[in-house]
Amino acid sequence: MKKRVRGVLVTPGGNLLTIKRDRPGVDPYRVLPGGGVEPGDTTLEAALLREIDEELAGRPAIDALIHVMETGEERQYFFLGRIGSWDHDRRTGPEFADPSLGRYVVEEVPLDPAHLTRIALKPEPIARLIAEHASDLFRLADLRLTREV
Repeated sequence: MKKRVRGVLVTPGGNLLTIKRDRPGVDPYRVLPGGGVEPGDTTLEAALLREIDEELAGRPAIDALIHVMETGEERQYFFLGRIGSWDHDRRTGPEFADPSLGRYVVEEVPLDPAHLTRIALKPEPIARLIAEHASDLFRLADLRLTREV
């Protein structure tokens, strides 16, 4: 079974950090930072840190696994964390070198249920979960991640 890791990352302003996918012929949508677990990744958290470094050139503080979702031959692990900074210009993932894949725009989105239900955040089950528990996620990230990121 293929494994993927994703970060539900809260920014210093209390927003959710997303990547807006703008692909030719497809309505724009957002995803959470992360990607596939590779053979050299020692843990799921290590895979997430590597993916976030590639996609955001950032180093988050990861607090806890908050959800696991299986679809077909894929299992996705969603971790709650906090990220203090990132650098769009220093991203290194191979997807950024292929213009046919469209744009990957890093965006902060308000961690507000009303706003979260109006954007196309995928996969939809995690989008609903985040919208339902937005205030709890913010409080958990704020209270439990007291170390500086």
